[in-house]
Amino acid sequence: MRRMGDRMKIYNTLTKKKEEFVPIEPGKVRMYVCGPTVYNLIHIGNARPMIVFDTVRRYMEHKGYVVNYVSNFTDVDDKIIKKAAEEGVKASEISERYIAECKKDMQALNVRPATTHPLATREIAGMEEMIGTLIEKGHAYVAADGTVYFRVNSFPEYGKLSHKNLDELEGGKRSLLVSGMDQKEDPLDFVLWKPKKEGEPFWESPWCDGRPGWHIECSVMSKRYLGDEIDIHAGGEDLIFPHHENEIAQSEAANGKTFARYWMHNAFLNIDNRKMSKSAGNFFTVRDILQKYDPMVLRFFMLSAHYRSPLNFSAELMEAAANGLDRIRTAVSNLHFMIQNAKENELNDAEKALLDQAKEFSEKFDAAMEDDFNTADAISAVFELVKFVNTNASAERSRAFLQALLEEILALSDICGLIVEKEEALLDTDIENLIAERQAARKEKNFARADEIRRELLEKGILLEDTREGVKWKRV
Repeated sequence: MRRMGDRMKIYNTLTKKKEEFVPIEPGKVRMYVCGPTVYNLIHIGNARPMIVFDTVRRYMEHKGYVVNYVSNFTDVDDKIIKKAAEEGVKASEISERYIAECKKDMQALNVRPATTHPLATREIAGMEEMIGTLIEKGHAYVAADGTVYFRVNSFPEYGKLSHKNLDELEGGKRSLLVSGMDQKEDPLDFVLWKPKKEGEPFWESPWCDGRPGWHIECSVMSKRYLGDEIDIHAGGEDLIFPHHENEIAQSEAANGKTFARYWMHNAFLNIDNRKMSKSAGNFFTVRDILQKYDPMVLRFFMLSAHYRSPLNFSAELMEAAANGLDRIRTAVSNLHFMIQNAKENELNDAEKALLDQAKEFSEKFDAAMEDDFNTADAISAVFELVKFVNTNASAERSRAFLQALLEEILALSDICGLIVEKEEALLDTDIENLIAERQAARKEKNFARADEIRRELLEKGILLEDTREGVKWKRV
């Protein structure tokens, strides 16, 4: 773990520039990331913010910060209700099912569980309380049917995150003043609470039996688990307007404080240079992709571009990611192999000098990450370290030298959330014993048994490679 620095820069959507990161409370980070609406398996577009902001969190912790990381599940929504009606089950059954499936995919992608994963349906009391506060302060009003709206004109700074002009927004929404919408004071006013419909889940409230609007949910969950003011609020760029804009308005109007200091948004993910959509036939769930690729390949791919740059998903780019990840894994595997056979000598002067050189790659990694979390450049630094290892590591080196290089690669990979020791982790006693038995058979010139063991291991997905340094194996 490296010491917390004062060089970290974050691009703030609110100010449209990179700013030095200064937390509200020294040594601690309060971070809220908008999570998925759980009505189906998550798609690879959902996976990008999960992986990106998990990596931001990992780097923050690597720098010594204590990170309170909150990411919600929206478990009451029109799409969930529609899915439940189609299957003839309760909405809660749909949300519970897909929360469990989402967590499986997150685990596969090595996305750490949040400090708290709040559920909207368990925070209704807090939502009613905040809505009541907004009504009392004149920022919200109750329509005749019990719908509660936020009064956008009561918040002069509305539009500051999306950089939209309020007059232009109002002009563009005048057409919405049609039947059913005329109970709004202004077309920009948005829903905080809405009446129940037949067959929908609902909660009692002072205004009507109903359920909360989407925007109020995140404001309340953030407030409960992180406080009135937070350091970082993050999500996909599609959430900037209206979701995050509305969160700012209702949170700051209710609490009288700046809601979030830094706003981070990842860019869209396209499929073969086209927007992902079911109608276009290019819609992929994470589960679809993991049938063809190692989960770490998908994670590596997601980190291969800067999070604010659009990312194009294609088979060719995934193969490139697989090859890149394999370069790191091969270096790690080779180091493990050399360490097993290395001498327990102390570091000599030449090795000490080489390790000093190796530190430069870690410094490059840190410099990239502290420049608005440029994971593409950070991974380039890892590749430079791998090249250095391939050039300077050998069986003649001391175990201490090889171990130091291994630990550096593993540390940088772990910050990226990349599991690069998969093969070694799967090694078991039975395979080791069979390899040893084969070596003994060859020594005794029992080549029939040696070949039989090779075939047996291959059937188990283990490929042996006889090298001058000894027998190596890998999964295929």
